[in-house]
Amino acid sequence: MIAFIFRTLTIFLLLGGMIFGLMVLLFGVPNETNWSFLWETNYQGLPLFTVIMIAILTISLILSIWMSSIGKSKQAIATNYVKQLIEPDFTVKKKNVSYPLRKALLQTNELIETQRKSLQRMTNEKVEANDKIIQERIIAERQRLARELHDSVSQQLFAASMLLSALTEQEEEQSKSGSLHQVEKIVQQAQLEMRALLLHLRPIALHNNTLSQGLRDLIIELQQKVYFHIDYQIEDVELSRAEEDHLFRIAQEALSNTLRHAKASEVELLLIARDDLAILRIQDNGLGFNMEEDKNSSYGLKNIAERAVEIGCKYKIVSVPGEGTIVEVKVPIKKHEAVVQADDVEVMVRDETNEQKNDLG
Repeated sequence: MIAFIFRTLTIFLLLGGMIFGLMVLLFGVPNETNWSFLWETNYQGLPLFTVIMIAILTISLILSIWMSSIGKSKQAIATNYVKQLIEPDFTVKKKNVSYPLRKALLQTNELIETQRKSLQRMTNEKVEANDKIIQERIIAERQRLARELHDSVSQQLFAASMLLSALTEQEEEQSKSGSLHQVEKIVQQAQLEMRALLLHLRPIALHNNTLSQGLRDLIIELQQKVYFHIDYQIEDVELSRAEEDHLFRIAQEALSNTLRHAKASEVELLLIARDDLAILRIQDNGLGFNMEEDKNSSYGLKNIAERAVEIGCKYKIVSVPGEGTIVEVKVPIKKHEAVVQADDVEVMVRDETNEQKNDLG
């Protein structure tokens, strides 16, 4: 509002100065003789001077509103482009933005793409170097698993054993139904905790399997051990080794969280390719959680976010208390191999043509 008033006042002063200068040229230096018509002449009951000032103010308001609308329109267009900067196929329409802004947006997008490729390259190198330290990671994971088993499953099994001991000391008719039901819940939760913790280690990695095959094996193994139904649709998608490894770990983390916390009856896993994107989605109908309260404190969600960022892809985690949770990751599918093959064919055709010309010569 302050900017609008300042703009209007500036335009008013500029227009007033222009009209004053024009009148000086036409009627000479202001005096009572030459300029008296300004207050002696009336129009609609108002002096001519007042009418001129109202006209200047009206024109100033119209110009200020017009300039504000143009500024807001340009700002909206620029904001929209800034939001699209992270897209791989980002383009700028020439008629919508000025050349300096278009150049700056394209340079920024190029910088983002360069950083994304650099991050992906670093991730690939990290995955390749991971083979050299795999034994140390296995030892660390086993130690972590032992600690978590002691802190969670052991305590629950101890509670179950205490209830069973108390049950034997009480009369059967008074204690059997309630205590046994509680023991059954504790043992079932302990089993889910155990399976979720083991899921962090088995399988350790994809090894020589593709992502689709690894996910199928993982689901087949889980279906034999969990209480909920797993529905899945898995397509063969060509990705780099680092991308496959990170997507597989993201699926492991999401399924582990479902086992340990969601209490779901149905889980859906999708791995599909659509519009040059590989989409991994894990959805359950469990308890869900409050995104604002739990997102920053969840170790599993942080792992998912970090792995998604490492391979330069987009991720989304949506959860509604009482409705369930969705974890979705989208990875751009590269076509470098097809381009290289096309270039190789073109070079071969060019070489054969040159040889034929040399033979004819």
